[in-house]
Amino acid sequence: MLSLLVLVPLAGLMLLSFPFGARLRKWATVLAPLLPLSQIILVVFGPAGFWSGSGGLDRFCDFGLKADDLSLVMLLSIGIVVFVTLLVVGELVEGDRQRFSFTNVLVVALIGMNGTVLLSDVFSLYVFIEITTVSSFVLIAFNREKNALEGAFKYIMLSAVATVLMVTSVALLLLVAHGTSFSVVREALQASGSNVLVKIAVGAFICGLFIKGGLVPFHGWVPDAYSAAPAPVSVLLAGISTKATGIYALIRLVAHVFAGSQPLNHVLLFVGVVSIVVGALAALGQRDMKRMLAYSSISQVGYIVLGVGCGTPLGMVGAVFHLFNHAVFKSLLFVNSAALEQRLGTTDMNQMGGLGSRMPFTGATSVLATLSTAGIPPLSGFWSKLIIIVALWQAGYLGYAVLAILMSVVTLAYLLGMQRRVFFGKVPEALAQATEASFGLVVASVVLAGVTVGVGVLFPWLFNTFLLPVSGIL
Repeated sequence: MLSLLVLVPLAGLMLLSFPFGARLRKWATVLAPLLPLSQIILVVFGPAGFWSGSGGLDRFCDFGLKADDLSLVMLLSIGIVVFVTLLVVGELVEGDRQRFSFTNVLVVALIGMNGTVLLSDVFSLYVFIEITTVSSFVLIAFNREKNALEGAFKYIMLSAVATVLMVTSVALLLLVAHGTSFSVVREALQASGSNVLVKIAVGAFICGLFIKGGLVPFHGWVPDAYSAAPAPVSVLLAGISTKATGIYALIRLVAHVFAGSQPLNHVLLFVGVVSIVVGALAALGQRDMKRMLAYSSISQVGYIVLGVGCGTPLGMVGAVFHLFNHAVFKSLLFVNSAALEQRLGTTDMNQMGGLGSRMPFTGATSVLATLSTAGIPPLSGFWSKLIIIVALWQAGYLGYAVLAILMSVVTLAYLLGMQRRVFFGKVPEALAQATEASFGLVVASVVLAGVTVGVGVLFPWLFNTFLLPVSGIL
C-alpha cells in the first residue's frame, strides 16, 4: 500500500493532463490540499498494516518501498508543509492557470519527497532526490523575475555539481558492492571499509548531500534561492524540500549504510557546528526578512547534523526531532513573511514597525515561532535542542555542546531584533492602513503555531511513544 503515496498524486497529474481533464482543472487548487491532508491522517491514525509495504497495489507495483519510524516522521513533516504551502498558493498566486501550473509542479515535488523517504536503494534514492530538485528549481523560477532566475540558476548549478558527485558515488558503490540496495551496500562497505574506492564513494555522496542541504561551505545558493523565490516556494524550500533531499538522505545513509564510521562522525560534527555559527552570525546583519530566515535555516540545519554526528541513539533522536520541529517553525516564519509581503509589498524590515497591532495573528504566531527556534521552553524547539546538547555532552563533545548553547543565544538575539523592527514600536505613516493577512495565511500560521505549542506541551508522551523508536534506525 505504500506505493499509493507515489501513485495517487501521479494519477491525479495524469488525469488533469488528459483533454477531458479540462473541467477538473479549475478544482485542482481546491482538491490538491486533500493529498497532503490525507497523508497526515494516514501517518497519525493509519493502521499498522498500511505501513508494512505488503498487499494491495504493492503486489503489482513493487518499488521496494519501506517505512520505518524515521519515514513516518518525514511523511508527517512533508504532509504538514505541503498542505500549508498549498494554502499559501491559494492566497498569493493569481489567476486560475497560474495556480493550476504551480499546483502541478508542487505535486511533482510531493511525489519526489515521498519516494525519497520510502526507498531503500541508493540509486533510486538519487533519482527521487533529483525529481524533487528539478521541481524545486522550476518553482523558484516560476515568476520569471530577475532575482528569482538568478537564485534558481545558482541552485541548479550547485545541484548539478551535487548530481555529478552522487552519480559517481553510485557507480563506485556498484563496482564494489555489485548492487545498490542499502543492505547490499552496507555489507560491502563493512567487508572492504579500507578500500580507497569506498572512501571516495562515501565522501562524494556525503558532499553531494551537503550541497543539497545547504550546509557550509556549500550554502551559497540558499540565501538567494530562499529570498528571491515566490513566497509559497520559500515555505516549501525552507520547511521540507531541502531537508528531504539533503538532510533526511544524510540521516538515512549515515544510520543504515555508512554506519560506524568515526571519521565521518567527526566530519559531520565539524560541518554542523560551522554551519550553526556561520548561519547565525550572517543572520545578525540582514535587513531583508526572508534573507535573514534563510541564514537562520542554515544555522538550524547545523543542529540536526550535529545530532547525527554524535553517533549515538539519543543524538539521532534529537536530530530527527529537530528536523520535524524545524519544518514546522521555519515554515511558520516564512508564512508570516508571506503575510507581510502580501500586505506591505516588501520584506525589508527597516520599512516596517508596529505591525503587531495591525496584524495580531501574524505577530503572535511569529513570536511563538521565534521562541521555538531559539529553544525557549516549553515550545517544541527547546526539547529537540536540549536532546542534541545532552547527547553531545554524554558523548564527550563538550566544546560542541557549549557552542550549540551560545549560538542559541545569538539566534534569540537576531529573531528578537526582527520582532522589534517588524511588530513593535510606532507604525510608519505609509503602513497606517495595513490590515491582517488574508484568511488562508492566517489559517496556515495558526495551524503551524498550534503544532509548535502542542508538540512542546505533549513532549513527554511523544518522546516515549514516537521518538524513542526512531533510535532503532541505528
